Amino acid sequence: MKHLKKGKKRYDDDDGRTIARMNVDGMPWYIPGSERRAPVEGDSTDTGEELRGVNRWAYIWGILKAVFLVMTCFAVVYLLFILFCTNIWFT
Repeated sequence: MKHLKKGKKRYDDDDGRTIARMNVDGMPWYIPGSERRAPVEGDSTDTGEELRGVNRWAYIWGILKAVFLVMTCFAVVYLLFILFCTNIWFT
C-alpha cells in the first residue's frame, strides 16, 4: 500500500500573494526573523503612480468633504447638548 504524502491544499484562486501577515509576536506560530524576507514583485501596495492635476484635487476634495461631515456631526451634537443643558437640565 502506498503512503500518500499529505501536503498543503492547492486552491485555483490562490496566486501566492500575502494579504495580511499573521506572524504576530506572542502567538504560538510566531517565527522570529521571518519578516526579513526579500520583497516579491507585486507584493507591495505602492503602485508607483502619483496623483496629478484634476485627480489630485478630486482626492483632496473628497477627504475634506469627509472631514467636514464628521466635524459638522460633532458640532450639531455639541450644540444640542448645550441647548439641552440650558433649557431643560439647568432650569
